[in-house]
Amino acid sequence: MASPFLVSGESGDLGEKGDTGTLELHALESESIHIIREVTAEFDRPGLLFSGGKDSIVMLHLALKAVRPAKLPFPIVHIDTGQNFPEAIEYRDRVVEQLGIELIVGSVQEALDSGRIPPSTDPGGSRNRLQTPVLLDVIRENKFGAVFGGARRDEERARAKERVYSFRDEFGQWDPKNQRPEVWNLYNAFINAGQHIRVFPLSNWTELDIWRYIVAENIEIPSIYLAHEREVFQRDGMHMAVSPFLQPEPHEKVEVRSVRFRTIGDMTSTAAVPSTASTIEDVIAEIASTRTSERGQSRADDRASEAAMEDRKREGYF
Repeated sequence: MASPFLVSGESGDLGEKGDTGTLELHALESESIHIIREVTAEFDRPGLLFSGGKDSIVMLHLALKAVRPAKLPFPIVHIDTGQNFPEAIEYRDRVVEQLGIELIVGSVQEALDSGRIPPSTDPGGSRNRLQTPVLLDVIRENKFGAVFGGARRDEERARAKERVYSFRDEFGQWDPKNQRPEVWNLYNAFINAGQHIRVFPLSNWTELDIWRYIVAENIEIPSIYLAHEREVFQRDGMHMAVSPFLQPEPHEKVEVRSVRFRTIGDMTSTAAVPSTASTIEDVIAEIASTRTSERGQSRADDRASEAAMEDRKREGYF
């Protein structure tokens, strides 16, 4: 089976530079590769957060381009809730095997079993919030000075406050008022012992940019992103997938629908969207016509309050 990552040429494989869309992708790709190379040069021990989702897939693809022909000089890191979509885990494991890269897994289940963290009290048993202490443990144990994340500013209002280099204090916490200037794309990488930087190479990308780049670079994605039939039920206006981790209440009707996922997270808090988009081109057409953000449409835990994401980020979330 071919590798999911087809990095056959230098940066700028995107084809002819004549049209505006291709020019924009070239500019975004160049900026992201520059950021990744800066971090690789400035930090002894970076890590790249990888979930098997589309954004982390593109970020890994860019990282491979940034360092080739050398092997990826840092590990990928997955914070595993134990309630992941199997399609994402299968993709992750195949990528690791085919590319021969190091994988570090922070297990929420192991942290629960050992008593290091208490069980989730969130509605539906979501373990998304439980990822934060596990992530911070992994960062400390591996002495990561910088951790790449695939967040984009268009995803959610709290993420729009992030700089490319997002400073985290000794407790792994984020203060949106304590952000460093990034004038002329100059990044301040200074940290004291115990501190680290979260780096977001995709900050200026949009969801549509991600999908157009996946097409342009012929990057394989997990099948869960394309339309398929799945058992779902409606809860709070969202189509939740039936799974061993999330079951409908007696009044919630289960139906088989053609759906896809715009984002991939914990199965207890990630909703599907009704869709017949069976190709990436179809997905792009759907996204181009929608006016709802992917997290607003697909993440139940972001609806807990107006500042749900910002509260989690202050605690050390991705």
